[in-house]
Amino acid sequence: MYYSIFHTKIGTIIAVGDFTGLTQLILNATSTPINASWQKNDLLFLSLKQQLTEYFEGKRASFNYPLHLIGTDFQQKVWAALQTIPYGKLCTYGEIAKMIGNPKAARAVGSANHNNPIPILIPCHRVIGSHHQLIGYAYGLELKQRLIDLEQKSATLF
Repeated sequence: MYYSIFHTKIGTIIAVGDFTGLTQLILNATSTPINASWQKNDLLFLSLKQQLTEYFEGKRASFNYPLHLIGTDFQQKVWAALQTIPYGKLCTYGEIAKMIGNPKAARAVGSANHNNPIPILIPCHRVIGSHHQLIGYAYGLELKQRLIDLEQKSATLF
């Protein structure tokens, strides 16, 4: 595995992956230890860094960086559904459960959402509670709101 560290408008991010694609994106990574088996490779993640910079500047609505997702079949279904939520839009956990054909699985969707290894590129921040309240985000509700605000402010440009 390879890694690179980016300094962005929302803080330090660590990208982890291999030549197949990105496996992990760690936000708020100032105190995250680097796995001793990872090798630094800034060149491998150069395109990702550029795409994230454009996203945070409100100039990019989607990503075309390859992903190498590792998870259960259920998680994979949830993560695929998350990628269909349009930029600047929000969706509930229940709506995602219906999308994957399991309408009673809203809590399990929440768990898969929480365990999303590639936030932002797999936009788990676009998922809200059933009463349209902001709930649950592994990196804190303040960051979730910042990402939602960024997208809703920029959505008219796309």
